[in-house]
Amino acid sequence: MNTINRNTNSQLSYITIILTLLFISLFFPNAIAQNYPNKPIKIIIPFPAGDPIDVITRMIAPKLTETLGQSIIVENIAGGSGSIGITALTKATADGYTISAVQTGNLIVLPQTLKSVKYNTLKDIAPIALVLKNYQGIAATTNAPFNNLKEMVAYAKANPGKLSLATNGEGGYPHLTFEDFRMRANFTYLHIPYKGSVQLSTDLIGGQVQVGILGFASFIPHIRSGKLKLLGISSSVKVSSWPDAQLTSEVVPGFSAEGWFGYGAPGGTSPEVIKLLNQAINLAFTDKAIINKLSELNLMIESQSPAYFEEVILNDFSRYAGIVKASGLQPQ
Repeated sequence: MNTINRNTNSQLSYITIILTLLFISLFFPNAIAQNYPNKPIKIIIPFPAGDPIDVITRMIAPKLTETLGQSIIVENIAGGSGSIGITALTKATADGYTISAVQTGNLIVLPQTLKSVKYNTLKDIAPIALVLKNYQGIAATTNAPFNNLKEMVAYAKANPGKLSLATNGEGGYPHLTFEDFRMRANFTYLHIPYKGSVQLSTDLIGGQVQVGILGFASFIPHIRSGKLKLLGISSSVKVSSWPDAQLTSEVVPGFSAEGWFGYGAPGGTSPEVIKLLNQAINLAFTDKAIINKLSELNLMIESQSPAYFEEVILNDFSRYAGIVKASGLQPQ
């Protein structure tokens, strides 16, 4: 009889444990969301102060404080082309109190081109919100013998290897974008990598290099002043502020390359917390002053769900893995 009681008690204990775990899995995330946030939230900026995503994050911080009722601490953790800050994010507790600005370069490109990257984008980052999209601008020195993308490609085909192109680094997002365009349009060029956009623009204006590709906002002042000429942009649609700009899709049907900025949390962060942060961030970008500022920078606001952002990351990761492989670029 005692043996029967012991077995019965053991079975009851197992059932109790199972029911307890089920209860926790169903209700614990909601409890977290109900108590969140109850202390300041830190946003890591994986770039130096003054970087566009740094400026934008500091603009929305007061709006996030209004919505979430907690202070927002913006901390710059620069270095490694944005990888050091993302590494710090992945080491933080997955409780919603440390998040980070993320972009195409540090989540999509770096993990596939740098051996030193210590995070797995698809496992270690929980997408919160994709907030902005931009596009690459392709500009030329004023005395270049071509005035748009079609003419540039024709020149490159007629003069194999003579077209000189400047980017902000070997294996960077602009470089891979142009590589993809080059492979689809079937021409060759001489790649000249720079360590930053300032020296690139200076040498492009001075005629030391014929063509440059960067996030379009970097070229706008020089194009407006007449120091550079715009050949085209990688947007999928015409841009109202630059209606005459040729699209890459007009040369290579269907081709576009739209980079993005967003925010992510450590992998494993509660979906309910992610949802709350997504709503607060999207609301911040409805502020009129912020909309006007971003319009000046030719940045397109997105207001989508975490699931949408996750799909973008998955698709871009696959696309740029293919570009890296096809171009023969070896991780450094």
